[in-house]
Amino acid sequence: MSTPEVKAARRAKFNGVFEKIRDELIEHFAAQGMPKEAVEWYRNSLNYNVPGGKLNRGMSVVDTVEILKGRELTDEEYFKSAVLGWCIELLQAYFLVADDMMDGSITRRGQPCWYKIPEVNLIAINDSFMLEGAIYHLLKTHFRSEKYYADLLDVFHDTTYQTQMGQLVDLITAPEDHVDLSKFSLERHRLIVVYKTAYYSFYLPVACALLVCHIPESYTAGNEIVKPFEVSSSILIPLGEYFQIQDDFLDYSGTPEQIGKIGTDIIDNKCSWVVNTAIRLATPAQRKVLDENYGRKDAQKEQVVKALYEEIGIRKVYAEYEEKVVGELNAKIDQIVEVPGGLKKAVFQSFLGKIYKRSK
Repeated sequence: MSTPEVKAARRAKFNGVFEKIRDELIEHFAAQGMPKEAVEWYRNSLNYNVPGGKLNRGMSVVDTVEILKGRELTDEEYFKSAVLGWCIELLQAYFLVADDMMDGSITRRGQPCWYKIPEVNLIAINDSFMLEGAIYHLLKTHFRSEKYYADLLDVFHDTTYQTQMGQLVDLITAPEDHVDLSKFSLERHRLIVVYKTAYYSFYLPVACALLVCHIPESYTAGNEIVKPFEVSSSILIPLGEYFQIQDDFLDYSGTPEQIGKIGTDIIDNKCSWVVNTAIRLATPAQRKVLDENYGRKDAQKEQVVKALYEEIGIRKVYAEYEEKVVGELNAKIDQIVEVPGGLKKAVFQSFLGKIYKRSK
């Protein structure tokens, strides 16, 4: 296990790359003859929205490249991997700036949402577009001459589209101001989670690492033909689904001290795994209680729903689900046949290790 000091040093090194690419983006923007106030605005938007999160998605590109190469990276290899990592963080920032406006959110990462800053307001819509545009400028600047450049563009465009599809289904299934549990189901929840979260948070970082490591689209291992992108997707999409279900469960079961925030899924009418599982298991009388109390801006009604979750036994259902899914994921990972220049089990073990039994 890496010590807190090692983790902090890795994060600091990764942040150092952000400073370089931020300056590069601002320099390019200014070189278009943009006025000084616009340059400052763009710099503020990048600083405010991009580097403040956990950075798990971005840093996992670098971690995956290291695992695939089986050694410490050269400075150039590190930089290229980190640029791709920051492109994913820019994608995340683009989604979050827009998502916060759609949801009417107040805070993000412990500070006011970008659009909530009085002078920003609806200009945040254009700022979100610029965060997305920055991705393609960076890819062109740093990867234009690579054979896999078109594949990189494809995977970023495809993943963005998939995430937007998931967001649409989420928005029409669970609007915050209109509660209709008949639209909810575990199938609907799975669709939202896979499209809205799993592709960009889990598959995209590994796909970027496979491309930058020149892992071929297919190769032979033993007597079988391996398609590494398909194998990765078959493990990482269910893993992303597990991550979100775990997140949903922690929102209800974790304390604010433990998860670092107050869970609001019940009050916010979220189409979460917990409520969908409760709907599936509820008796008609319990379902009536859910219909009358879920998604209301009322602390007492929230407590009624939490008590119902306890009555239905959600904790036990989750514990059984977790063991089952982790067993299935480990079995899939064990099936990978390792050959030089191909996929490695450790890529997926590393992702699973960070998630299994996490408490925040």
